Amino acid sequence: MDYKETLDTLYNMLPDFQQIGADAYKPGLERVAAFASALGNPQEKYGIIHVAGTNGKGSVSHMLASVLTAAGYRTGLYTSPHLRDFRERIRVDGEMIPESAVTGFTGRWMEEMKRTGLSFFEATAAMAFDYFAVERVDFAVIETGLGGRLDATNIVKPLISVITNIGLDHTALLGTTLAEIAREKAGIIKPGVPVVIGERHGETEGVFRDSALRNDSPLIFAEDTFMYVGRESGKTETGNSAGNILIIHTAEPAPGRTGRTLAGLSARPEWKCETVTYRIRDLRDGTEAEYPCDLAGIYQRRNIVTALSAVDTLRTRCGVELTEAAVSRGLATAALSTGLEGRWQVLGQSPLVVCDTGHNAHGISQVVDQIKGETYERLYMVLGFVRDKDIESILPLLPKDAYYIFTSPSIRRALPAGELAGLAAPHGLGGQVCPAVPQAVERALALAGSGDMIFIGGSTFVVADIL
Repeated sequence: MDYKETLDTLYNMLPDFQQIGADAYKPGLERVAAFASALGNPQEKYGIIHVAGTNGKGSVSHMLASVLTAAGYRTGLYTSPHLRDFRERIRVDGEMIPESAVTGFTGRWMEEMKRTGLSFFEATAAMAFDYFAVERVDFAVIETGLGGRLDATNIVKPLISVITNIGLDHTALLGTTLAEIAREKAGIIKPGVPVVIGERHGETEGVFRDSALRNDSPLIFAEDTFMYVGRESGKTETGNSAGNILIIHTAEPAPGRTGRTLAGLSARPEWKCETVTYRIRDLRDGTEAEYPCDLAGIYQRRNIVTALSAVDTLRTRCGVELTEAAVSRGLATAALSTGLEGRWQVLGQSPLVVCDTGHNAHGISQVVDQIKGETYERLYMVLGFVRDKDIESILPLLPKDAYYIFTSPSIRRALPAGELAGLAAPHGLGGQVCPAVPQAVERALALAGSGDMIFIGGSTFVVADIL
């Protein structure tokens, strides 16, 4: 099988949550543990940092992987979902797993995966564990998929566990309260293993304290160690990466409009990232330090504090050598060196075009806060969701003075654009319907003036469709 045939086989023969939702969710660790055993338990051959959370776990995972690579360690990174290419999920030192490794692993193990009854995510996690062992990584940063306690990645025995935050998401599977969801995320806490909690919350703090106490695990609240003081925008960096940037071509403008259209995507290897400098205070001695970072979303102020606390824990409790120079270099190129996209990613200027993968009330509220801080004449929102999101908790958060182009991502779980428009109308959100994401963005570009702003999001898969 070639690479495309291999992916088709994986998607068609193994149920994928990202495509079909809860019907593909297979809680429990028995299947993936049995399969990992058949592989020789590759996940036991390197140090692991295990990261869970409702939002921010992807950004924190990429930050930590970038820091470890900058420190000279061979570093694996496993995240999900992907935006452009399946191989984004599995990286070593920022480089995606080769197509040949994907096809080779699948060809060797497909019958065993089917016999074991693996889900797509379980198979992908096991592929990552195996590839990292083959590549002889020193460390691997492993992001959970859904929840924590019953997540396929939870067969690992990490050096440290990290839980970024807790919000209401996947409530049908994880629980309907913050405390219930926290209990699922706290399932990654292992006996004697330090755990870093990114954000303290009254409804969840007791859950984490109880779990840490039961497991005799050192408990570290990131905000007890480091504090975000402020940030300053910096320059836009251009470098080589696996990522691409959106090219908006200019046509003859209509009166008062820019005439810009979405003519295609660039295959150029250069990638532009805005660098922001975060000022962070160490609460233990009051000293402050500045950390440039190419993740510019204002919500990253919380993630960088979590990442720094995890770095400090690796140093002080696990004996991992991470110099300040390596930490600074790693954070400065967290997106560029690991190929992270879709986090307040600027795709064009005049009009300003931004996409973000925030997809639940907790994440979208932070995106809306950042939109409020931008300067524009009129705001256009290209918005789409999947069916199983709590849309009614998200819609009241969205700006009512924006013009909406309701759309639908190209997956089976997608909420139809017309249905979304109907749900949005009672909340005072008006505009038009454009069923496919590329055409929705084309329409926004046709309507927008050079001083306007276009935001693209609502779902990871809306961002994937435009990238």
